[in-house]
Amino acid sequence: MEIGNNKKAGVRQKQFSFSTSVTWLGEKKGVLASAGKPSIQVSSPPEFKGIPGHWTPEDLFVGALEMCQFLTFLALAKRSNVNVVSYDSTASGTLEFVDRSFRFTKVLIEPAIVVAGPVEEFEIHALVSQAHRQCLVANSVTAAVIVNPRVSIEQFEQLPDPPHS
Repeated sequence: MEIGNNKKAGVRQKQFSFSTSVTWLGEKKGVLASAGKPSIQVSSPPEFKGIPGHWTPEDLFVGALEMCQFLTFLALAKRSNVNVVSYDSTASGTLEFVDRSFRFTKVLIEPAIVVAGPVEEFEIHALVSQAHRQCLVANSVTAAVIVNPRVSIEQFEQLPDPPHS
């Protein structure tokens, strides 16, 4: 739903809505669902007497930040005509007891990015930084989100095919 135009900046302001549902399965276990997507079993983490082997809100929080960085970087790289050969990342979140409640105080995202030259490494770091600034999930949290990339630039006579799902 469009809620206005910002002609000065040339950007349309929009509002989007995303919906999920949770169904309790007993104990500390449930199913998280969203229309048209596979459901996943969820639980509290074992640290909070949850069931091991299930996705937790904490996993999904860290994963949401990692995915947003990844997808925003890919969009910016495509817009900048950068040929991404591979992108793999890990992320870890620090949960601490602060001001009488638990909260994430830091999330570290460490992408390993391989791009095809010719391109300068500083240009890739600039895209990573821009992706971080534009990541809507990172912009929505109070925890420090730190992105620490490793960038490799390789020369290819022919670009490899992108990964398939």
